[in-house]
Amino acid sequence: MKKIILIEDETSVVSFIKKGLQENGYEISVAFDGRTGVQLVQANDFDLVILDIMLPEMNGLDVCKEIRKTNQSVPILFLTALGTSENIVLGLESGGDDYLVKPFKFIELVARVKSLLRRSNNNGPQEITEPEPDNEHVFQFSDLMVNDYTKKVTRAGEDISLTSTEYKLLLYFLNNPEKVISRAEILDAVWGVNYELGTNVVDVYVNYLRKKLDSQDDNKLIHTVIGMGYVLKKT
Repeated sequence: MKKIILIEDETSVVSFIKKGLQENGYEISVAFDGRTGVQLVQANDFDLVILDIMLPEMNGLDVCKEIRKTNQSVPILFLTALGTSENIVLGLESGGDDYLVKPFKFIELVARVKSLLRRSNNNGPQEITEPEPDNEHVFQFSDLMVNDYTKKVTRAGEDISLTSTEYKLLLYFLNNPEKVISRAEILDAVWGVNYELGTNVVDVYVNYLRKKLDSQDDNKLIHTVIGMGYVLKKT
């Protein structure tokens, strides 16, 4: 049974989400303030965090940042009544993997939960010996190397730490080198659920990836193709 923690201070929302997810077979823990939420996540092994932004004691953005200091892999789904692009970007930049704007339909929440858990399972550690560099599970592009068994990412020999969503996005680029990929294709492949057409989640995560991978101005790998999407190619 997958273990989910819900960090939310509105009792009616907690009751609604907890009851529905339990009926769908999930084990649910609840924290009603941000500080307690951080303590519970640090003390337990959860498969998913559902996190409200407006919280007492510590807001959701700070909670997310604290969680990411010690746990880069647990998926974090933001719940927010603040549906502007700026607030959504702030949530993602703090380390969130996905967001859902209140009010929402429960079926949409379940879809997001299943998608995040599926991606987390695909990116989880596997008990297997690290393959040789020519193994089909090792991807190399320029001086970037990704081992899809150990989930280790390096560029020019330097380790790079990625969230589960950043990792899946990078892997999608590596499986489609030199190909111009549209935002719609990326949304479908990486998020696996239908987003609003105007969402900028792809642009936000591409920027995250660029900041971590493209520290060298003269050797960038991820390029924008205006009006079409993005492409992984050598400069």
